Amino acid sequence: MVKICEGTTQNIADESDGMDQGFINVKEIEKTAKATRDELTRIGVAVLFMVGIMIYAATVMGDGPGGVMLVAAATIGGYMAMNIGANDVANNVGPAVGSQAITLFGAIIIAIIFESAGALIAGGDVVGTIKKGIISPDLIQSTDEFVWLMIAALLAAALWLNFATFVGAPVSTTHSIVGGVLGAGIAAGGMGIADWEQVGKIVASWVISPVFGGVIAAAFLLTIKRTINYQRDIIGSAKRFVPILIAIMAWSFGTYLALKGLKNLWRVSFLEAVALGFAVAVLVYAIARWRIGKVSDKLPNDKSSVNNLFTIPLIFAAAMLSFAHGANDVANAVGPLAGIADALTTGEISSKASIPIWVMLIGAIGISLGLALFGPRLIRTVGTEITELDKTRAFCIAVAAAITVIIASQLGLPVSSTHIAVGGVFGVGFLREYLKRNYAVMVADIREHHVDDHPEEVEAFLKQFEAASISERTIMLRVMKQGKSGLIYKSERRDLKKIHRVELVKRSMLLKIAGAWVITVPASGLLSAMFFFMLRGMLLP
Repeated sequence: MVKICEGTTQNIADESDGMDQGFINVKEIEKTAKATRDELTRIGVAVLFMVGIMIYAATVMGDGPGGVMLVAAATIGGYMAMNIGANDVANNVGPAVGSQAITLFGAIIIAIIFESAGALIAGGDVVGTIKKGIISPDLIQSTDEFVWLMIAALLAAALWLNFATFVGAPVSTTHSIVGGVLGAGIAAGGMGIADWEQVGKIVASWVISPVFGGVIAAAFLLTIKRTINYQRDIIGSAKRFVPILIAIMAWSFGTYLALKGLKNLWRVSFLEAVALGFAVAVLVYAIARWRIGKVSDKLPNDKSSVNNLFTIPLIFAAAMLSFAHGANDVANAVGPLAGIADALTTGEISSKASIPIWVMLIGAIGISLGLALFGPRLIRTVGTEITELDKTRAFCIAVAAAITVIIASQLGLPVSSTHIAVGGVFGVGFLREYLKRNYAVMVADIREHHVDDHPEEVEAFLKQFEAASISERTIMLRVMKQGKSGLIYKSERRDLKKIHRVELVKRSMLLKIAGAWVITVPASGLLSAMFFFMLRGMLLP
């Protein structure tokens, strides 16, 4: 009887496990199905947008000269704009989202508003048709070849951006379109058509941009830690230094917007831009000092309180970066399209072309739509998947982005906003690794010197050491080493560093992103050359 009961109980348990497993499988299937439906919905909306462009372009320009080619170019231009929104805009808002200064939905809304405003208000009415002047339009034999070249470049750049977004790699849209124009240009006119000096500068920017961004972001973070976080009176230090840091951000963004974001509306010299930025900084400093002084007295004396003081500046930074990006990088989508429209209308090849309002609208709407539909993937990558960000670190990245662009523009160095922002993320991550490893070595050093002491004394010393300022820690370590006979030699210290090595930056992401940066120009160039030969083969009489 007992055996029968045991067997029956076991059967019931097995059936229950099977039901649970089946339920889990059903839930997984439903989850996968929902994700598939969501993805299909996003793709469907994107296709409807491109169909709408085709219908509009066919209605307005279909009967004009080169109507079919213009319809095709407009559709590809819209596709390119969506991919810019999906990939490139993440760099402006990703750190703010990763630090939880703003929600993903809020970041998308802010980016859409300010990207569109930047494109429509400050995008300008004239754009360069040959991005960065990397090929000479004089060596292109006919208007038809110029149109094929631009279509091939747009399509290649858009496809490469689409692939990069799919694999979660933030890449430069400027480098993508440069690679496209370079590849199709060489296919059309041979190797001599390219300005190889300019190409060399672009290759150099693969290193210049992330290194500049990373070093400046790390320098700001180290300054904040030494002047505020590593002090006994954290709130008192924050009252003095946070308004200054926010004013520096306002100065850099005021200068950045005057030089880059508003350059199509208002031309100013570098000194005028700096003076304007300084005036903005003085005003912001007064407001920040009053506001921080008002709220800081109610805050606990810890690092999280300082972290929260950067929330509002981060939201403004995301908005300003988005505005400047919309004003500058919309040209990556509409520049080739405007060049095609100008060539088909006038029958001539020009290095500059006016931008019809419908072309600018395609760029602005496409960027916004691409961000809303496909942007969250790259926003999460930049904000959370490289290293852990808080508001202080995200603030340093935003300031570094503006300062790097200002310095590089004055030195004549070509830099990528994507590479700068991602380099800033890596910079703060590697600095954190260095600081934590050094602190772990110091703690191990203290324990080694106190090996014969009572454990309570050791822990008390460590607690006092952790609460001390930088200068106090230096004195404590010096006194400890003078009073103890146990010395740690260089070889032993190197072993300690190996033991206490910490990794706060995902190396796999570093390799994936660096690899994507290196192959962006060659990949888009090869695709573009292939598309050019295909178009010429199909359309030549």
